[in-house]
Amino acid sequence: MKVLLLEDDNSLGATLKDRLEKESLATTWVNSLEAATEAIKTQKFSLVILDVGLPDGSGFEFSKLVRKTMNCPFIFVTAKNSAEDRLQGYELGAVEFIPKPFHLKEFLIRVKKVLQNHGVDRVELGDGAYVDFMSLIVFDGKEKKTLSTKEANVLRVLTNRSPHVVSRDQLLDEAWGEDQFPSHRTVDNIIVNLRQLLGEKSNCIKSVRGVGYLFKIEN
Repeated sequence: MKVLLLEDDNSLGATLKDRLEKESLATTWVNSLEAATEAIKTQKFSLVILDVGLPDGSGFEFSKLVRKTMNCPFIFVTAKNSAEDRLQGYELGAVEFIPKPFHLKEFLIRVKKVLQNHGVDRVELGDGAYVDFMSLIVFDGKEKKTLSTKEANVLRVLTNRSPHVVSRDQLLDEAWGEDQFPSHRTVDNIIVNLRQLLGEKSNCIKSVRGVGYLFKIEN
């Protein structure tokens, strides 16, 4: 797994990079938005760790680009830790918001937890078919198709929770990170789209009447 670390404090950045790599996480450390933007153009990451206050802009703004282009989880690590800052971070889709100063051991525990829950980049569906969450691609065994970010978010929640049933309310809570108010019908429409994209593997997504959906790969 690869981590992008955006931190403009040289001392902290070097320390975090060193500790992450000791945990076998290949880490690209950059100290500006410009460098981070270049990094995501040429590399794929399983996790992005963001400072907020940067010399050439805001980590909040950069997180929007992460959601749009990479569909990978991100964590804010910042001295901006007011209730308003935390709310903004979570509304943008952050899976963790770690205020500075922090204990290094706690930081590593949170990173590992995020990667365990969100870090699966590819799901094999059998017979050569797969879903690649990093590139937003579904290969149904015959052709490659492109997932939208929301379709990928819903499918990731289902695969992470497999083989358990996920209610529509849970999908709304976990797949929509911004201040949107979609309905159960919105979830159902995305499920229809996903089944079309999965083609012959559409039976991996099963409806549970009156509850929601579950993901199960058929042998």
